[in-house]
Parts: sequence; C-alpha cells; structure tokens
Amino acid sequence: MADEQNLDNRAPEETPAAEGTSAGEDLAARVQALEEQLAAAQDQALRAAAELQNVRRRAEQDVEKAHKFALERFAQDLLGVVDSLERGIELSDPAEESIRPMREGMELTLKMFHDVLRRYQLEQLDPHGEPFNPEHHQAMAMEESDSAEPGSVLKVFQKGYLLSGRLLRPAMVVVSKAPTPSNDEQA
Repeated sequence: MADEQNLDNRAPEETPAAEGTSAGEDLAARVQALEEQLAAAQDQALRAAAELQNVRRRAEQDVEKAHKFALERFAQDLLGVVDSLERGIELSDPAEESIRPMREGMELTLKMFHDVLRRYQLEQLDPHGEPFNPEHHQAMAMEESDSAEPGSVLKVFQKGYLLSGRLLRPAMVVVSKAPTPSNDEQA
C-alpha cells in the first residue's frame, strides 16, 4: 500500500507535464492533418471547377459546330441541282432563239442558288488553272500539256464546295503533267 501511495503521490506531479506535452503534440498533429485535408479539398475543388469549365467550353464548341455544319447534308443534296443547272446552261446554245427564255430562266435560277449558298457560307471551288491542291481537289486523270504548268488543273469535271471553310465536296479535276520527250528529241 505504501508503494501505491508513492505512485499516487508521484503521478499527480508528473502527469500534467506529460499530458501537456502529449496534448500539444496531439493538437499539432491534428492541425497538420486538418491542414492537409484542407489543401486536398481545395485542390479537389479547383480540379472540379476546371473540369466544369472544360465541359462547358466543349459543349459550347459542339453547339457552335452543330449550328455551323447543320446544313451539311442538305447542302450536299442541293449541289446536284446546282450541277444540273450549270450543265444545262453549258449545253444550251445561247444563239438559239427558241430556248433563249428558258436559258435566261435557268441562269437566273442558278444565280439565286449561288446567292443562297453564299449566304449560308457555302463557297464554290472552281480551280481551273490553279495548282493542284489534294486537300480540295480530287484528280480524276492526268494529261500532258505544253501550255500549262505541270501539276496545275487543266479541266474541272465537277466543282467543289466548302461549307464554313470545311471541305464539303472536292473538285473533280484533270491535272497537267509535263509532256514526255518524243523519240526524235532523244536522239
């Protein structure tokens, strides 16, 4: 019993100091842990805000593209009508009196079509005489030519179109190439 009293007598003196140090360390550790949790939560909040901003920006871009290119299918279908009108005008004789009114009507209709296409950012590609551009032209054939620069467009079978700067239909063209030397020139 005496030993127990001595332990009890010593314990009150040593306990507050030990508890004070231990409590201070516990508080410091707890503060450190809470600061780490706060930093992690702030980082997570920043990431979530950035992700939300990215999603919003992507959605706006998708809506903008949808508005810009919504007419793509419809425009492709109309291009056949424009091609037919152009072919009809090319094949009709402007000097023939009997078809002059019909030809004038076709020309006016074609002009209206071109105006409407331009209004909706549909740009016609007529590359006759220009250098061949594989991004906008589709080579259907190559033909030797003395008069044209090699790699330039000699003939246009079908005009191409751009919709808001994006290729809708490539121009179908004949591309020039350098003439092959004849046997007389080689000797």
